Amino acid sequence: MPVIGFHNSHEQVHPTELLKAVQHAEEVGFTAAMSSDHFSPWSTRQGQSAFGFSWLGAALATTSLPFGAVNAPGQRYHPAIVAQAVATLGAMFPGRFWIALGSGEASNEHITGQGWPRKELRDARLRECVDVIRALLAGEEVSHDGLVHVDRARLWTLPEIQPALICPAVSVATARAGAEWADGLVTVNQPHDKLREMIAAYRDAGGRGKLAVQVHLSYDPDPDRAADLAFDQWRSNVFPPPVCWDLDTAEAFDAASEHVTAGDVATVVNVSADLGQHAAWLAEYAELGFEEIYLHHVGQEQRAFLDAFGEHVLPQFEVEMPI
Repeated sequence: MPVIGFHNSHEQVHPTELLKAVQHAEEVGFTAAMSSDHFSPWSTRQGQSAFGFSWLGAALATTSLPFGAVNAPGQRYHPAIVAQAVATLGAMFPGRFWIALGSGEASNEHITGQGWPRKELRDARLRECVDVIRALLAGEEVSHDGLVHVDRARLWTLPEIQPALICPAVSVATARAGAEWADGLVTVNQPHDKLREMIAAYRDAGGRGKLAVQVHLSYDPDPDRAADLAFDQWRSNVFPPPVCWDLDTAEAFDAASEHVTAGDVATVVNVSADLGQHAAWLAEYAELGFEEIYLHHVGQEQRAFLDAFGEHVLPQFEVEMPI
């Protein structure tokens, strides 16, 4: 049976409240956690965007959960700094941290003023960053001149257990490309045929390691309230690439989503007041082959969701701790 984790959305919840939420998630039976890493939220209604690495130190120190985070090295973050952050968390909390390395979104990366590269350049830059980060985590001194530049970098504090470097993918092409370098694959809920195709592309290309999925959901005992929460908080997140990659401010996402309907939101968020339905959806992801399932309740208040799922949904699964 799968690991069922709690996704921590820094775009939506103040870090102090998010820390309380993940601590409560462990109390009610969740066995892992994920953290986003944004400079900007997806909508002005979401209204937050704390620094993920600062928060991760607090969360790892005050729970016993393993954590993963999504990160985009190469522009907002120099890859040597990402490697140092990963190494420090890995050294302090052995075996409890992994990181998913992606090519990023303009909404977070434009702040450097460097311009937003074409997708093929972002992918090439990511590949260089992965190599730099792996070499640094292995204790090597690294110099590199390409789409990123590194001069004689060396990490002095290294983890005994190497944190996994995971490929975050929303497309078949990205999943296939990630098989070359990644220790696992993480994606988001999509139509099952698309997920099967992504898994097959990753595995057929030699992809190793775990399969994980982040599931966007909205739960409230009142079905209208569940739908309203999803529409309020997540209607700016219905756009497929390249739109979601290239819009550069929360205000731009809000403008783009003016004509989005509740039905549109229901195509990307599992919306239901029925906990049995939510459990059935989770079982389907497990049947697809996902060993780790991270739940993201898109409402800003988390405690009622955590209590309900802890009491009624998690007991339906023989929830495991990640290996």
